[in-house]
Amino acid sequence: MSPRPHALRLEAVGDPQLLRDIASGDLGALGELYDRYARDVWRAVRRTLVDVTDVDDIVHATFLGLPRIAVSYDGRASCRNWLCGIAVNLGVRQRRGNRRFRRMLGAFAHTVSSRSTRDPERSASSSEELVVLDRALAALSEKKRAVFVLIELEGLCAEEVAQALEVPTATVRTRLFHARRELKVALEREGSK
Repeated sequence: MSPRPHALRLEAVGDPQLLRDIASGDLGALGELYDRYARDVWRAVRRTLVDVTDVDDIVHATFLGLPRIAVSYDGRASCRNWLCGIAVNLGVRQRRGNRRFRRMLGAFAHTVSSRSTRDPERSASSSEELVVLDRALAALSEKKRAVFVLIELEGLCAEEVAQALEVPTATVRTRLFHARRELKVALEREGSK
């Protein structure tokens, strides 16, 4: 059985063309872009936000907003980094709007994660290092965490992060410097326990 012609067309189309198609209302192109990058976008948002309950909503909001903003895409061969930046920016903005509620949830999540790492079975598991890293990332301010995740974990450059977060490149570098320093201290502290 041969693939459908529409499926063949989408596989051969690059990201810039898909975004032009999305801007003109092609939902098939939106679906193709979602299939290509939703997992990467989800991972970037998950690593940035402490409260994981919002991750799926932010990923979907990112892709649902594409028909409105697709015309602003700069035409690079891959739009992965652009999408990750948009999603992280949406996440940070959402957190600003719900700051008091989020602080309460963050404090609760930190208390629960601190208790769960004292469990001997969990301490012995191979995922202990990830728990420590997640806790250290959660301790960073959201601005520093967003920059660290996008550069160190998602592979964006400082200029791409600056554009995505709508801040100067120098601010990105400063936040990255402080995030690295704070993470190093937190991880050393955890290692000495």
